[in-house]
Amino acid sequence: MPYPEQINLPFNYSSIRSEFQPCTPLPQQPREPGYWAIIRGGGIIVQEQPGGAPSLPEGELPSWLESDQAPLYIGLWRGKPLRGFTVSSSLELQAPLTAEAFNASENRLDISTLTISGLAKQILHWESNGRHCSRCGAETDNISGTWGRRCRECGAEHYPHIHPCAIVLVKRGNQVLLTRKAEWPAGRYSLVAGFLDFGESLEECALREIREETGIIAENIRYVGSQNWPFPAQLMAGFVADYAGGDIQVDKNELEDARWFPVDALPILPPSRSIARWIIDTFAR
Repeated sequence: MPYPEQINLPFNYSSIRSEFQPCTPLPQQPREPGYWAIIRGGGIIVQEQPGGAPSLPEGELPSWLESDQAPLYIGLWRGKPLRGFTVSSSLELQAPLTAEAFNASENRLDISTLTISGLAKQILHWESNGRHCSRCGAETDNISGTWGRRCRECGAEHYPHIHPCAIVLVKRGNQVLLTRKAEWPAGRYSLVAGFLDFGESLEECALREIREETGIIAENIRYVGSQNWPFPAQLMAGFVADYAGGDIQVDKNELEDARWFPVDALPILPPSRSIARWIIDTFAR
């Protein structure tokens, strides 16, 4: 589906604002039944619905799906408690439950279910990684009213780690610069992207990544939008830039290929749920 504004992209909070009431960890969780966000490897466990899109499981879970960890209360989803936990990626599922991969080429989940699932994945990742202090290694406890954690020994406070990335479309006349990683589905290309480095602005990061990965020099860079990308905890800041010089020299440590494509003959592109696709669809022509 098309997304006329980047703020409405999947995984951005605007996609679930009317259906989700977030909550930080509570000392005593609600007792009433509700929905489940169960992460299995790179996917979310959903329940098949006759004639409709899969949905999050609701109510009592089957015994084979019981968790050895305490479910984490995340908030209210469509008026009912939402709890999340993770299971082994090797767990065999039984109907009507199945796993929907977050990176599926054609995602069957509606935008709300996809977004709340991604949010749950991000929260569960932080809760797992934040159990020990990165300063001294001791265990941490929740800081009341937040998702932060405080070390029991040294008192250091830690908050969810969100990693900023720049992703950028480079234009040269009626052509755009696209790149490909070896592990992507056959024929798929996307945009140059990379993590922010020490001392950089997002714009500097985008220009550096273009130069390092493809050898191309770009200019006139402008910000166009951002997307929460919970895999596991990125913020994708999107840009458009103009070609300024250089020939393509692919960094084979990062990419399999990079090339210029005419805007009327583009290759297979990322799914529409990504800001990469939104940037291409919105600014390539």
